[in-house]
Amino acid sequence: MSLAHGKIPIDILEEVVFKNLGAKRKEVVLGPSAGIDGAVINIGNNSLIVSMDPITGAIERIGWLAVNINANDIATFGVEPAFLFSCIMLPENSDRKTVETISVQMNEAAKNLGIAIVGGHCEVTQGLHHPIVVGCVMGITGKGKYVTAGGAKPRDKIIMTKSAGIEGTAILASDREKQLESIMSASELSKAKAYFNNISVVKEAMTAFGTGGASAMHDPTEGGVIGGIYEMATAANLGANVSEGKIPIQTETAKICRYFRIDPLQLVSSGTLLISAKPEIADKIVENLKQKEIPAIIIGQFLKNPNERTLTRKDGSVRTLQSPPSDHLWTALTQK
Repeated sequence: MSLAHGKIPIDILEEVVFKNLGAKRKEVVLGPSAGIDGAVINIGNNSLIVSMDPITGAIERIGWLAVNINANDIATFGVEPAFLFSCIMLPENSDRKTVETISVQMNEAAKNLGIAIVGGHCEVTQGLHHPIVVGCVMGITGKGKYVTAGGAKPRDKIIMTKSAGIEGTAILASDREKQLESIMSASELSKAKAYFNNISVVKEAMTAFGTGGASAMHDPTEGGVIGGIYEMATAANLGANVSEGKIPIQTETAKICRYFRIDPLQLVSSGTLLISAKPEIADKIVENLKQKEIPAIIIGQFLKNPNERTLTRKDGSVRTLQSPPSDHLWTALTQK
């Protein structure tokens, strides 16, 4: 059976990918693991945090996204991103302008975050229909001075910043603008496309980590907010209860999702940060985020029983919290 678009299922990761990881080295403190988006390599008295992600479902701001989304993965460790490698693969008939557009976007994004672009590769690749950019970002911290997405503890509060479906909203408003003109005004589409400017979670991640009390952090990319919480729970072997009614959804996101008949909670949500926080510190983290003009709200709690993963719906009903089989961005992009 063919695989769905997007991330491959966790069972294939565990049964195939994670069993073929080459040699073991003592420097590797944290290697590939379900729900965790980076590796930790100890070098002397420092820890090197490394993460890699491709940008495949966006065209308009692909260079910008390649930097910011990879930087987000480092920031969720509580570490500032510092260095970036990139692999740019272009479709046939690409020209100098295409290379320049992507490179300028990456330069701007990297400068904004204090990241040095230190190497990579660029080629025209047979069979591609649009560009693909793969990024690898690294950050350096003192040995052991970080958190992971798998560090949540029972009773920890789940804090969410901003709103659901930020990246997916921006991508669909940009790449499906003509379709959406039938239901959205020019100003609404412009506002939705500007969601790209909210993709970074570096500021909020460093704020939360600096406050203290954050046990784990994660940016919900493919699979959206639901997928992100499920990944955190899986990585920590915990349960979770989430209140659907508390999850913020912007008007533009809601309109776009209704049009494409998709769930905003399962739409790629780079730009949102999920924080697992000690119960006694959670309100302080929310307060500090709001002082920096970053919206934040407690949407649920992690539970001791890993079999207890639930979403309480707005109507009071409860359903099982499951990992989305595929991000709903792909559902929208494959519609004609």
